[in-house]
Amino acid sequence: MQKISIDRLQAGVFISLAGVGWLRHPFMLNEFCISSEKQIRALQEMGLKEIHWDPVRSNAQPLPENAPHAVSHDEDFGSAALAGMLDEKRSRIERVRQRREQFARQERAYEKGAAVAADVLKTISGRPADGYAQARALVGSVVTGLLAAESVAIQLVNSKVREVGPASHAINVMVLSLMLGKALRLSEEDMKCLGMGALLHDAGKSEIPLRILRAASRTPPEEQFYRAHVGYGIMVVAGVRDLPAPVRNVIACHHESWDGSGFPNGLAAGKIPLLARLVAIADRYDNLCNPFDIKLAKTPAETITQLFKSEAAHFQAEILQSFVKTLGIYPPGSFVELSNGAVGLVVESDSADILHPMLMLYDEEIPRAEAILLDLRGSGLSVAGAANPASLPLAVVEYLAPRRRIDYYVEGKTA
Repeated sequence: MQKISIDRLQAGVFISLAGVGWLRHPFMLNEFCISSEKQIRALQEMGLKEIHWDPVRSNAQPLPENAPHAVSHDEDFGSAALAGMLDEKRSRIERVRQRREQFARQERAYEKGAAVAADVLKTISGRPADGYAQARALVGSVVTGLLAAESVAIQLVNSKVREVGPASHAINVMVLSLMLGKALRLSEEDMKCLGMGALLHDAGKSEIPLRILRAASRTPPEEQFYRAHVGYGIMVVAGVRDLPAPVRNVIACHHESWDGSGFPNGLAAGKIPLLARLVAIADRYDNLCNPFDIKLAKTPAETITQLFKSEAAHFQAEILQSFVKTLGIYPPGSFVELSNGAVGLVVESDSADILHPMLMLYDEEIPRAEAILLDLRGSGLSVAGAANPASLPLAVVEYLAPRRRIDYYVEGKTA
């Protein structure tokens, strides 16, 4: 960064106001590229004499020193420009506050759902009627909201729930599966079966020792024991009266592969029940993003790449493409770099506009609890590309994603 006089600013010069403090200037970002005379007038009205600029990120050079300025006899609208921008910033801050409240509601809904899922997985075998009733209520509430909506917003949640094992995985897979089912225009009955099957897909893992479940690699006998969780799952739900066949099929077939390489029966292509094909993708996605060993976790972008490049044969191509399209190019939980060089974390992706997600921006001048939430729509910025958290400073990663987990909740949106 270099210092220049305010009088040398013009459109295309990239400036930094980090030293001023975010609350003490009218702009939404501390660093940005000058785009209008209105912005320059606002800076002048703030009383600044000099400002930092970045030659690398600028699209234009500052005006020459001592460049002659045309004498204007027009009315000075500098004060009005500053006041207008401050009003706009206050309006944006209020919208951000409302979004924070919305995210807080979603986090509470996630925590409640995770608690219900934990109870369901604990009681479904011993008290099948109670467990099934809880599961139906949870799935029904999510499905009702999604079917009434025009688009789906999938949100990253920073849940405080302590249980990050089977219950969190069950909720994530249910959310991702229902999001996909909505995109594929499934009927209400199919959506309810899909949500129920996703919620219960790993019910049989309660019979498998943790040592085997958490192993990075398994011996052949251990792998055989692990695969038995599918059969155990069917046994766990055996006491549920009138459990729909599509739900049982999800539990039985969510590890079958499109190319026939899956288990337990080596089913292939169209022989695999449709709902099980959807849950298989959601299950694999969440397992890659949230493995038992957090050091093995992949970013959403890396996971999408792996599903397409290395594992595409395992899934029906059309369904996998729909899954990626609905999640967005940069799914929630993705670290990204913006066109102005800022780094952010995708916290929401709307299926109606996947190119413009909602981001949380890193700015060391702003406390994390007050971090900027930026809706890319109308911001003038774009995502330049995904950022690998391993290559980012630890302070940036801790600021944006202190939990290092990727948990989702989904909400229907109307126009």
